[in-house]
Amino acid sequence: MLASSVRYLPRCARRFSAWRPQLAKTKVSANAEAEISSGSACWLLGCRHGSKLSSCFRFHGGSVVAGFQPSSSFHSSTALYDEVKTVVTPGFPESVAEGDVRWEKAVGDFVGEDESVGEIETDKTSLALLAPASGIIEELLVPDGGKVVAGQEIYKLKLSGDAPAKKAEPAAEKPAAAEAAAPAPPPPSQPSSTAGPPPSSPPPVPPKPSAPMASVPTSSVKPTPAKAGAAPVHLTGSRTEQRVKMNRMRQRIAQRLKDAQNSCAMLTTFNEIDMSNIMEMRNKYKDTFNKKFNLKLGFMSAFVKASAYALTDQPVVNAVIDEQEIVYRDYVDISVAVATPKGLVVPVIRNVEGMNYADIEMAINEMGEKARAGNLAIEDMDGGTFTISNGGVFGSMFGTPIINPPQSAILGMHAIFDRPVAIGGKVEIKPMMYVALTYDHKLVDGREAVTFLRKIKSAVEDPRVLLLDL
Repeated sequence: MLASSVRYLPRCARRFSAWRPQLAKTKVSANAEAEISSGSACWLLGCRHGSKLSSCFRFHGGSVVAGFQPSSSFHSSTALYDEVKTVVTPGFPESVAEGDVRWEKAVGDFVGEDESVGEIETDKTSLALLAPASGIIEELLVPDGGKVVAGQEIYKLKLSGDAPAKKAEPAAEKPAAAEAAAPAPPPPSQPSSTAGPPPSSPPPVPPKPSAPMASVPTSSVKPTPAKAGAAPVHLTGSRTEQRVKMNRMRQRIAQRLKDAQNSCAMLTTFNEIDMSNIMEMRNKYKDTFNKKFNLKLGFMSAFVKASAYALTDQPVVNAVIDEQEIVYRDYVDISVAVATPKGLVVPVIRNVEGMNYADIEMAINEMGEKARAGNLAIEDMDGGTFTISNGGVFGSMFGTPIINPPQSAILGMHAIFDRPVAIGGKVEIKPMMYVALTYDHKLVDGREAVTFLRKIKSAVEDPRVLLLDL
């Protein structure tokens, strides 16, 4: 039982004010000091830090208090934070059955509460493994790269309130003697400054042979064998290679792209867009747009809005085949391809048909930040009726995108380059972009595909078309 005079945090006293201790500052008695230094765990007043009494008081910076009368059932313990907790995997989304674990910490490492211990890579996204409490990793129950399912035990954590003190590194020993100076190389030999006089006449020409040259068939010529003991050819540079396991996201991407090639009758049609007007509008209003919405006005919003306009005009491109039926959607959900270090992800912007430029830019910015931070949820990538892939950010001039199944079409954007264009019988230099539409010919005919792409072209080249609904 603790002595009546103890040091503790006043905040903890307020938390348990039902005990109504009479508090008054005084010196700590010898008995209390002895029990504090003996290592009793801080169960006093329900303190949740789990440190020993002395370290808990130092942590809180508490004052010296006397007059506390604990109840008869109140006791002290010496093993609060010696507990070893077995941590299990978090719950998976419904469409995910298993994943591969990637450890960021090793056995013996200290982790704080909510600090990342590793992550679980699934087919669609990565799930972070956060420490439930501060402590030291005792054992990893699953090797790096191993498969795990929801609710599986993956590592053991020894609970600890404070990080262990770092050991002082030994000073590097100084070398006993300095290295001997390398002898200076001998000076290069200088060429002789004196040269003989030039020849007075050219050398004689060899006589022309009078007999015809003998012809030998090439088939009868035998290769000369290499001389024994010839030195082997030495290759310069590194010729090493390494094998790295393909992560689950990359495996899923490869499978889906190959499935698209096997199941879709893909055909691609092309067009080019004059970006002069949209670039002029962007340069004129980008500062005002940034000031009002705190966002940069880009070209992506113009193509997303133009695609929603064209999908409404050509609903078959927004449709999908479901067995023996065609499903027409009255809404437009556009998937925007985003490149991440782990692979390509396609977050979905929903109900684009009712958005303006600012709404689209805010949605693209939000999804892009979540994708780069690895915080995209499965729900952020589910669905989608049409996809836009912008290879122009990497400098691509021309390409044919692959359909993102089960969708029926995908738009490919490319880089903007100045090119000569015939306008009104004259050649002018214009900023031009090639665009490509890959579509499933099982559902979409060439007329609808070409009309769809021309609608995008007209809406980007002259945004007034959207206002007039032409």
